[in-house]
Amino acid sequence: MWKSYQLPLCFAKSRCVKLQEVIDLPVVSDPDDALSQPTRARLFALLAELKRPAGTTELADRLELHPNGVRMHLDRLEQAGLVQRARVRQPRGRPPDSWTIAPGARPGGEPPRAYHDLGRWLARALRASSRGTRSIEHAGREIGRELAPAPVASAAVALESTFTALGFQPAITQQEGGRLTFCLGNCPYRDAVRENQPVVCALHKGLTRGLLDVLSPDAKLSGFVPRDPDEAGCLIQLRGLGNPVVAG
Repeated sequence: MWKSYQLPLCFAKSRCVKLQEVIDLPVVSDPDDALSQPTRARLFALLAELKRPAGTTELADRLELHPNGVRMHLDRLEQAGLVQRARVRQPRGRPPDSWTIAPGARPGGEPPRAYHDLGRWLARALRASSRGTRSIEHAGREIGRELAPAPVASAAVALESTFTALGFQPAITQQEGGRLTFCLGNCPYRDAVRENQPVVCALHKGLTRGLLDVLSPDAKLSGFVPRDPDEAGCLIQLRGLGNPVVAG
């Protein structure tokens, strides 16, 4: 059974923070699952919330834990294929470790779903749906602007991190002449898409436009190609986004 994953983070000085994760995670009962350990689950949820690369020290500071212990948990998550190291370029010296959710992450051993957020967003979008999918795309665009993460070295990296945090398992499949194509390896909304693909895809298309409004205002969404949600492989084609910083 799947449910929305809300993780309370209770720290010293009676300070408690809740992270609302965008990927819906399964209830974990397998002790061999990397996410069955609370600190690792907190780290995974935090990376999903940030939707951008984050360094070991930053993650440790946010969770008020020692960096050495956090580094060990991140190594375990990396071994499980849930997070990956990213190298953030800097003018001098060896780039420090930075972490993102792995594009192919399968929390709980299954492709990620995100029904909690989809239901909330659709409820918002359908308030003014008398004009059809155009109004839904407009609402999705507003949501995309709100979801956009803090600026990073590359708009492509930020967009890839956001798609990953949403559960789409993106991969850059083509890059030439200022054009960039993302192939989405998973549809986290697949059950809802089977019921009404035009509505869900319109929301997703608008969300993508909203992300671009913030991350790269001059970029253009030149193509949005939906596919069978069970097979995945939807294509998002962009112009003027710039070259991505490849994770190391």
